[in-house]
Amino acid sequence: MNLVKLVKLLVVIPTYNEIDSIASLTSQVLSMPENVDILIVDDNSPDGTARLVKEIARAWPDRVKLIERTKKTGLGGAYRTGFSWFLTQPQYTHLVTMDADHSHRPQDLATMIALLTSSNSSKMPGADVIMGVRWMPGGAIVNWPKSRQRLSRMGTSYARWALKLPLRDLTGGFRIYSRTLLEKIRIQSVSSEGYCFQIEMARAACAAQALILESPITFVERTSGVSKMSRGIVIEALFKVTRWALDSRFKSNADKLHYVK
Repeated sequence: MNLVKLVKLLVVIPTYNEIDSIASLTSQVLSMPENVDILIVDDNSPDGTARLVKEIARAWPDRVKLIERTKKTGLGGAYRTGFSWFLTQPQYTHLVTMDADHSHRPQDLATMIALLTSSNSSKMPGADVIMGVRWMPGGAIVNWPKSRQRLSRMGTSYARWALKLPLRDLTGGFRIYSRTLLEKIRIQSVSSEGYCFQIEMARAACAAQALILESPITFVERTSGVSKMSRGIVIEALFKVTRWALDSRFKSNADKLHYVK
């Protein structure tokens, strides 16, 4: 059986002021041989990102969709919007989360899809999550300063220890989720707004007893536009991870009751 033909993926890409990168990224994704469509969720970008996406969607009406939000509320809000739309579209079997700035490479997505659909193991086709991982053999970082690498590693190490999650890249946002998993999770309960959303989704997936596989990726720092990382995003992650850790020690079943339907 050709498992590639049995999957249809929706790539959800949040955007805010990504006019310099979104056209080339969508072109690369659409040129992939795999069965992949794109949903752009734009947070009212003042640079005209949504206007450009509308032009792209006119050229690819069946494969590129756009949701325009009225204001910028954060990465988590954009993803919750995209996840909710995905769940109304039964033609899609899997959802991909991917950054708009070329930090996530389409060739790595192809590798992640191959892992998802591999018939070499009876477990792999049933994977609930494929996580793109920077911090594993075969993974790499390009053009990040050492200070940013340390921050990312420390964030993952702290969350991994505090939440007892055996995953090597909890803050990474390059992932494939199965419809089966997302239908089990209360998406609106994943309330983080910044990059902590990635940690919380991993937490929710583990609460749902998801089968998670890791795939090495090369993460490339953006060459245009402005990073969305801020002190507030770091503080949100530190505060929430610490609170979740305390909850897990005093309320052992809290995660499952909170996230799983």
